[in-house]
Amino acid sequence: MTDKIVVLVTCASAGQARKIARALVERRLAACGNVLQAPVQSIYRWKRKVESAKEALLILKTSRRRFAAVERAVRRLHTYEVPEIIAVPIAGGSREYLKWISESVRPASR
Repeated sequence: MTDKIVVLVTCASAGQARKIARALVERRLAACGNVLQAPVQSIYRWKRKVESAKEALLILKTSRRRFAAVERAVRRLHTYEVPEIIAVPIAGGSREYLKWISESVRPASR
């Protein structure tokens, strides 16, 4: 098991997903954000009704240590009342890629 995680965030549009990804990468909260633009068809229960929506999926790579800050930033930038923010552990990966994630989310030295 590594200290790296993948964070899944569904967004109302690909534009919103790109905006969130760019902000998190710029702030060194995520190493990378992938935006899946093909409409994700979401079916969910909301306020006692079954709803459906076309959404974009944002996949972020970061560290467990940065998750709380990632969650706060997504909540500030997202338009949903209750955005999906789910962290999934990365069990393993190439040593070089995992090192790159670590370096990318390390706070910049002052």
